[in-house]
Amino acid sequence: MSSLVKPTLVLMSGRVLAFMATFFIPVVLARLFDQTEFGIYKQLFLIFATFYVIGQFGIAESLFYFLPQASHEPGRYVLNSLLVLAAAGLACLGLLTLTASKIAQWMNTSALAEYIPWIGVFILLMIASAVLEIVMTVRKRYLWAASTYAVSDLLRALLLVVPVLLFRRMEWLLLGAVVFASVRLCAALLYLRYEFGGELRPDPALLNKQLAYAFPYQMAVLVDVVQSNFHQYAVSYHFDAATFAIYAVGCLQIPLVDFLFTPASNVMMVRMSEEIRDGRSKAVLAIWHNTTRKLALVFFPLVGVLLVAASDLIVVLFTESYRDSVPIFMIWTTLTLLAALQTDGFLRVYAETRFILLQNAVRLLFIVASITWFISTFQLLGAVLVTAIAAVIGKGLALARIKSLLQVGLSQLLPWRGLAGIFIAAAAAGLPALMVESALDVAKLPLLVITSVVYTASYLILVFRGNLLTEDERRACTAWVQRFTAGATKAGALLRS
Repeated sequence: MSSLVKPTLVLMSGRVLAFMATFFIPVVLARLFDQTEFGIYKQLFLIFATFYVIGQFGIAESLFYFLPQASHEPGRYVLNSLLVLAAAGLACLGLLTLTASKIAQWMNTSALAEYIPWIGVFILLMIASAVLEIVMTVRKRYLWAASTYAVSDLLRALLLVVPVLLFRRMEWLLLGAVVFASVRLCAALLYLRYEFGGELRPDPALLNKQLAYAFPYQMAVLVDVVQSNFHQYAVSYHFDAATFAIYAVGCLQIPLVDFLFTPASNVMMVRMSEEIRDGRSKAVLAIWHNTTRKLALVFFPLVGVLLVAASDLIVVLFTESYRDSVPIFMIWTTLTLLAALQTDGFLRVYAETRFILLQNAVRLLFIVASITWFISTFQLLGAVLVTAIAAVIGKGLALARIKSLLQVGLSQLLPWRGLAGIFIAAAAAGLPALMVESALDVAKLPLLVITSVVYTASYLILVFRGNLLTEDERRACTAWVQRFTAGATKAGALLRS
């Protein structure tokens, strides 16, 4: 499976290069804005995240299905997608501009109204450039895609944070966002022209096929976005902006999850589509098992170390003002375990978009029916609890459908033995880390570093001793440890000198 591992690692490396910069955007802004202003910032980008995904109409993601199978002139699919995305972006801008005051009222923050049109422009530009890394990945230009991820995220961090550092005003942050999105769109247009040249022309017949595929998938995405963000909108409706800031910090997104989740899913889908196209459908199960186990090797210990260090991490990143975010963060972090199961990507390979819609509709109905009771009973914790329960329900439904598609028994559906071993190793690694954390009386930042190192070392020892790695994985981990040790040794020598 080296053909799957290598491109996944290349794509992931591009995202990891920008990890520090993008992760610390809200960390810096939480110190530059007061809690209410920071809550407004989080509300604005919640609106962006919602419309950015919904506005793509599934047409950008449909390229993962159509381009690998395109026998000639794939540029037609790409230009069709680009034109639909631009039109959708304009529609989002118009809708947000017309309803800005209503949205601000519904989200319990009147100051939002003047900023929402800025977010509309940002959405328009970002949606239009959504095909960039997708096309690079499908065309197997993995290094280009990785570099684009890295440069794009670094530029975004600079253009969002630097204006606020200079002027301390929300308007300048939004201006920086628009400039970034404009640069990204120009880069996308230049790349597409280079890649496809004269093939870039619209094709109504192909567009009908794309829309027929994308429409049910987009309905699924629409329901998924609503149900996955509903808890944040509900908190915004029931509480003020400052309280929403507490909740938003608790729902902290760890960039490393997306850096690995997205490229792994993309590569898995391309590989599966190629195997099915070439008449090797039995290989799909091996790709599914391999992707799931490899993601678990990263996501299970990631959850473990974040749970162990949750209190120190939130306070170090966002100050004592956000300590109340810790319980929310611990529940939210646990959901990362489910990210190892790339069920949506698998179902999309089989064009099971209607089932994805059904699955997401069930989750949404559960959240809508339950969230008021959960919030009234558990306050802020209730919103994240109901979201977690809905996520488990959705994964269960998806796995049942995958089992049916693969025509396998429950014992063959997942690499159960490997997942169990990884879970035990990740849980056991927390014990020495907790012991060290309780025994040391040092400042929070060094304690956080020490605890994380102890956890990581314990986990690596357990997976090595437990024979949980393939030979290729053992060599890769050994090389990583050697590089890390050499770097730490050089750093120590420089500090001593």
